[in-house]
Amino acid sequence: MTGVERRHWPVGSLATERDAVTLTPARAGWSYTGLRVVRLAPGGHIDLATGGQEMAVLPLTGGLDVRVDGRVLRLEGRDSVFTRVTDWAYLPIDADARLSSSGGCEVALPSARASRRFEPVRIDAHDVPVEVRGAGPATRQVTNFMAPGAFDGADRLMCVELLTPDGNWSSYPPHRHDTSPECPVNNEEIYYFRVGRAGQDTTSPDGFAFHRTYTPDGVINDSVVIGDGDVFCIPRGYHGPCVAAPGYPLYYLNVLAGPGGTRSLAFCDDPAHHWVRDAWEDMNPDPRCPMTNATGRVTR
Repeated sequence: MTGVERRHWPVGSLATERDAVTLTPARAGWSYTGLRVVRLAPGGHIDLATGGQEMAVLPLTGGLDVRVDGRVLRLEGRDSVFTRVTDWAYLPIDADARLSSSGGCEVALPSARASRRFEPVRIDAHDVPVEVRGAGPATRQVTNFMAPGAFDGADRLMCVELLTPDGNWSSYPPHRHDTSPECPVNNEEIYYFRVGRAGQDTTSPDGFAFHRTYTPDGVINDSVVIGDGDVFCIPRGYHGPCVAAPGYPLYYLNVLAGPGGTRSLAFCDDPAHHWVRDAWEDMNPDPRCPMTNATGRVTR
């Protein structure tokens, strides 16, 4: 995996006429992982030829139909990433697909270069595992829609969604999965961020968060302000935390893939901060998590 000259892509910097985000492996400066975020107007459609890339079709707002291999996979979707866990679809390599939406939608298409062909499939929202991870101010929700074990019908692509209550820290302690000898796997990773507003379901263009990525040798040392719609590419090194500012809950989509023969989200912590995990044993999880499930926002 090679380093990338640019890692932080503010909202709009990866946009095209149709796409809110178009990030290819070549543009990221690595080999496997990519992301598109496509907006369809009501009644609109887009045709896709996956070629050598496998993809997930993940509604962010609205719903859509996915026509592939003579089948129609209908995705109900959701009002926003802060309202509920969504159904989604998997598209294999060498597939021709049409995405269409009667009411309009925004849909994420995380992708990975792959060599084995699996079957296209729709996964119902009720079959997506939701995990509460961490404790105290480091509590967050992990929606494991395409994590190994939760979904195994893919070659390289792995994806999860994170929801972090406002004021909490996520992706913590800092961890890495690169070519370092102590790392069990080597994965490229994309973070796609959406920032919400406490008490509301919509995203907030005025909201913000913080993200850190660094290497022990100091070659990478990024501590950046994240806005709604930003993308961050992690070629190597420790990453975390992602900090949700008070008043602004944080969503991000993690897209991972690498050269290993087995899909794995294994990682190794920064040894300086690994002790934090033991401190969670004496803390209760933040009662705001989980924030969503397949039926909607979790109310208490």
